[in-house]
Amino acid sequence: MITAFSVLFLAVLVSYPLLKRFGTAAFRVLALAPAIAFIALLQLLPQTLAGEVIVWRGEWIPQFHIGFSYYIDLFANALALLVTGAGALILCYCARYFSVDDLNVPRFATVFLLFTASMLGLVVADNVFLMFIFWEATTVLSFLLIGHNGTRRASRAAASQAIIITTLGGLAMMVGLLLLLDASGHSDLSAIVADPPAGAAVTCAVYLLLAGALSKSAIFPFHFWLPQAMAAPTPVSAYLHAAAMVKAGIYLIARLGSAFGDVPGYRVALVTLGAVTMILGAFRALRQYDLKLVLAFGTVSQLGMLVMLYGVADPNIDAAVTALLFAHALAKAPLFLTVGIIEHRTGTRDMRKICGLARVSPALAVIASLAGLSMMGVIPLLGFVAKEAALTELFAADLTGVRALALAVLIFGSILTAAYTLRFLLGAFADKKLMPETDKPVSKQHRDIMFAPAVFAILVLGGGVFAGSLDPVYQRIRPESHAEHLALWHGLTPAFYTSLAVLVVSVAVTFAAGINQSRLIQLDKKYSASSMYFAAIRWLDRVAVQITGLTQRGSLPFYLAVILIVATVAIGVPLVVGGQPLSATVLGTPQQIAIALVLIVAAISTLFAKKRFQSVIMVGFTGYAMTVMFAIHGAPDLALTQLLVETITLIAFVLVIRRLPQYLARHNRTALKFAHLTIGAAIALAIGCLTLTAIAARTAERVSANFSDLAVHGGHGKNIVNVTLVDIRGWDTFGELAVVVAAATGIASLVFLSARSDNLPKISRRDAKQDVWRHLRRVADPQDPIDRGIWMIAGHDISPEKRSIILEVVVRLIFHALIVLSIYMLLAGHNSPGGGFAGGLIGGIALVARYLAGGRTELGATVPFDAGKIVGSGMAIAVLAAAAPLVFCKPALFSSWVDLDLGIFGELPLVSSTVFDVGVYFIVFGLVLDVLRTLGAQIDVHVDDEREGRA
Repeated sequence: MITAFSVLFLAVLVSYPLLKRFGTAAFRVLALAPAIAFIALLQLLPQTLAGEVIVWRGEWIPQFHIGFSYYIDLFANALALLVTGAGALILCYCARYFSVDDLNVPRFATVFLLFTASMLGLVVADNVFLMFIFWEATTVLSFLLIGHNGTRRASRAAASQAIIITTLGGLAMMVGLLLLLDASGHSDLSAIVADPPAGAAVTCAVYLLLAGALSKSAIFPFHFWLPQAMAAPTPVSAYLHAAAMVKAGIYLIARLGSAFGDVPGYRVALVTLGAVTMILGAFRALRQYDLKLVLAFGTVSQLGMLVMLYGVADPNIDAAVTALLFAHALAKAPLFLTVGIIEHRTGTRDMRKICGLARVSPALAVIASLAGLSMMGVIPLLGFVAKEAALTELFAADLTGVRALALAVLIFGSILTAAYTLRFLLGAFADKKLMPETDKPVSKQHRDIMFAPAVFAILVLGGGVFAGSLDPVYQRIRPESHAEHLALWHGLTPAFYTSLAVLVVSVAVTFAAGINQSRLIQLDKKYSASSMYFAAIRWLDRVAVQITGLTQRGSLPFYLAVILIVATVAIGVPLVVGGQPLSATVLGTPQQIAIALVLIVAAISTLFAKKRFQSVIMVGFTGYAMTVMFAIHGAPDLALTQLLVETITLIAFVLVIRRLPQYLARHNRTALKFAHLTIGAAIALAIGCLTLTAIAARTAERVSANFSDLAVHGGHGKNIVNVTLVDIRGWDTFGELAVVVAAATGIASLVFLSARSDNLPKISRRDAKQDVWRHLRRVADPQDPIDRGIWMIAGHDISPEKRSIILEVVVRLIFHALIVLSIYMLLAGHNSPGGGFAGGLIGGIALVARYLAGGRTELGATVPFDAGKIVGSGMAIAVLAAAAPLVFCKPALFSSWVDLDLGIFGELPLVSSTVFDVGVYFIVFGLVLDVLRTLGAQIDVHVDDEREGRA
């Protein structure tokens, strides 16, 4: 498995540059990745065929039962071979399918390979959370593949529809998995299925899982998204909607049947929904003229058949349905690929405009016919063998209830399946009257484009002819079954007579339904499920616009007032109604009371300030008062961080209010100010009471009580705060880093109007250094009339009225000291106050000083790098530091260390989590640079532009 995933992810990394450099020919090279994965998985087949289950487990987040747990039995192994083998063949097909002018092809290759890896992970994952991660990955990646051509409205609408439907099902599935985990105590699907829990919560969980599976596999009432997804390129349709993604839901149902088949309503629900889907999809396929839509609705029908038969939850029938699953995938994929070739050669997919293609391309006609006849169930193809097996097991079963319904619908649906498949073949290849001839192809196709569909067709033929050789696999794919042996010929059995009757009737149905002109009744499109979906979306859009217009007034005070009022009510009402006791610790030390008074006075003064600058200073007072509060309580890390954050925030406020009026708005009347004061006091009182209630209600030992031991023995550090951030609660910090990166992007988006490019003057460090030395030499020359008062690189660019010699001298003296201090704080933070966050803030303050003294030119010369690249580099370092332990089979963010003996200088501890802290440092440093670049330098540009405009 490691080999399979490794080669796939390596291919993902190189796919984009390969396609960019070598064009579509690189698809053949990329096809080697799933081919190698196929070979690696093929080597597991002897073990799984012998009944052995290959299990591998690795811890990830054990506290939440999340781990890398894989479970490969014969069923999972066979599906994994289908996923990788089909992926390799379809990538070969892509080399001739896509045009060299399609600029989205490199991205397509990357997403396709990621989807292949995700689908492989889904079928072999045993941990339910890991399986869900892969499940949702396939949802997102299928959205990108369906919307490959983003300029087409149909592609965007189809992709949006697919992701909305499947995501809603995925959310239901997630809740079901959590309920199952809670009821069973197991996080591995194999353990849950082996020892299934019971109860009302389990029943609810099973139906939630079914909701996710049915939406993924396009089963009624979620069936309408799959035909719409045919707006995707043909390789996507062949892979996602025939051999891979839509089989994910079928796979989950197949796993659940043996354990939860007796859940009330399970069989009835699946058999009924599957039957409706099979008949509905088949009828819709008989009405289509677009060859791809014929196959799309046919796929919906076949998926309904699989769900219906798996829904019977009988081991013998399950074995036969598994054969049908593979027969459908191996037949439907080449049919989709054939449609792509037909569209390239004729310029259309409308069967009414295609005539005599069998004469033009007999090889293509033979390939499509083999696949189509297998779908129809014609001997000696794999489809016949698989359908015979299903009919045999149904006839042998007790034909009552859902089994009788399944048999009747299977026979009737098989007639419709054979009918629309025959109609597809005749419409695509036969000579038809009154149709325009296509003797001369629109575009000439290379013969090797037929390689992939030809391989599928050979497998379909070989699977039927050599069905007896497949019987050992068939017998063991459901170990608990006692199914009839798989063979091409069982004699003149009821199943054979039924298959023969199905074919005879289907021919009559085909011609009765019509080929060039369908005679079936066409219902009004406004009653279709797709139309109802879009009507619901339009209704939601209108409701959203009305609610947005009512609540989103563009007033920040209004938003804050609503949030705080709701929070006050949500906190206060339960406290009052519950009558919980409050902690006796209300008053603190005299220092606390003094600081609290400063906080209260500063907050009220902020509310009644008339100038913006006054209000900013008062807000700063509250922050600095909190710094003192942290300091007197023995929390130097918190005090240092609060001090630095408050300073940076104060400077950011000052930079912003340069562009705002000096005085606050006049409509802020006294009554409104008192209303704001009331809201603030209410939320403060509510939170204070909640805190005192929580303190009084504590019965268990505090989680933080063990942090001091964990910091030393688990993180090899004495600074509990820093070790907590980068080790004990590293995932929290990781999430906060993502928020910080998003904040940096948001700040830039508010200021930059078009491109988010670096706006700082491009001065290289080399040029700046030479400029400084040149200036010093001129200063040393008493005959040179140069101004000796320039202390900054950009000093000669600053107008005299804006310069401050004292500030320039001070900045020149402290800048390098601040940078050194920031690096010291970074490295020493594991055992002393500091860390990456504090170090990054100190480095940022050094940049602030440089900017205030020399403006944007000075800032550009000081850091000649784009802020986004610094932030991105920090995030990359943090991700790598978090993921690196996984390579050594350790949990993510696992810390290792080594103590270096430096002799007389003592020991130097090197801890791996320091690398994570370096990422934090870069992110914070880059964020401060981004703030200066946007709120400082870019606003300076706006000011200069306005002055030039006025001039």
